[in-house]
Amino acid sequence: QVQLVESGGGLVQPGGSLRLSCTITESIFSFTSLGWHRQAPGKQRELVARIFKIGSPYYPDSVKGRFTMSRDNAKNTVYLQMNSLKPEDTAVYYCNAFSTSGNYWGQGTQVTVSS
Repeated sequence: QVQLVESGGGLVQPGGSLRLSCTITESIFSFTSLGWHRQAPGKQRELVARIFKIGSPYYPDSVKGRFTMSRDNAKNTVYLQMNSLKPEDTAVYYCNAFSTSGNYWGQGTQVTVSS
């Protein structure tokens, strides 16, 4: 059973930074894509970053230039560096791993941007 464990969420002031981590219990080379999504109260879950086995990461316009997704293959861990955070970035952030065997999600980590 594949498990994804996120960490690094918390409370941060507007303009601040946070780094989220997601450790996967299987080699990240097993997955076609890895991503971060978020869901704010009353809103649909939305993609904020995705990387594939090859090519550059994808970011939607809402976070482009502020969020950076990276990976540490040796640790089977992906990261989401979030800079210049805004109150509208407040949400539960979920790690996602997709392969032909399944679509896997972490339990989520809360990020709150508030003064």
